[in-house]
Amino acid sequence: MTTSTHTPAAAQPNRDPSIGIIGAGNIGHAIATALARAGITATLSNSRGPASLADTVAAIGPTIQAGTRQEAAAKDIVFVAVNWSRLPAALAGLPDFGQRIVVDANNPIEGPLFKPAELQGRTSSEVVAERVPGARLVKAFNHLLAEHVASDPRREGGRRVMFYSGDDAQAKADVAALIDRLGFFGIDLGALAIGARLAQFPGGPLPALNLVKFG
Repeated sequence: MTTSTHTPAAAQPNRDPSIGIIGAGNIGHAIATALARAGITATLSNSRGPASLADTVAAIGPTIQAGTRQEAAAKDIVFVAVNWSRLPAALAGLPDFGQRIVVDANNPIEGPLFKPAELQGRTSSEVVAERVPGARLVKAFNHLLAEHVASDPRREGGRRVMFYSGDDAQAKADVAALIDRLGFFGIDLGALAIGARLAQFPGGPLPALNLVKFG
């Protein structure tokens, strides 16, 4: 497990981490909705520019604003949630992430045929990691259906389970704190080599499981 000298924004007094979302499709929209429900500010971006998201962010809530992907990528915690084939373009040209956190919410598959991408034995998170230099990567928010990410995680009488994994202990702790604040029950799957494979769709045993922690 790696360590880092980076001081996370979540650990700085009187300051919440800033949050950006690259991708405004089903999962990106769902993440923004979950953040808005908790009153958390975030910048949502897509490939077409902020103007194309004006109606979307207005409908989600006042804590969500539209921005460029460069603006979203400059935040303390950056969610990446785009169609797999568009991942290279979505991340192209962005500067080094400088030890900031990237949450990999992607799955290596795309409709309408849902044919798995060829990863040559790697996890999808390994592919994403190559495209976000300098980032501390955490895998999360990819294994639930978008409707379960967006809906109240407490509405079934307990707390909906959210799996996460990563190789940086502090980055995982920061993401775990955000997961908890959103109302989910976070479960740490360990290192990316293990957790990313368990939660990856297709192939992993955990995607689409709507598990609830009671008590």
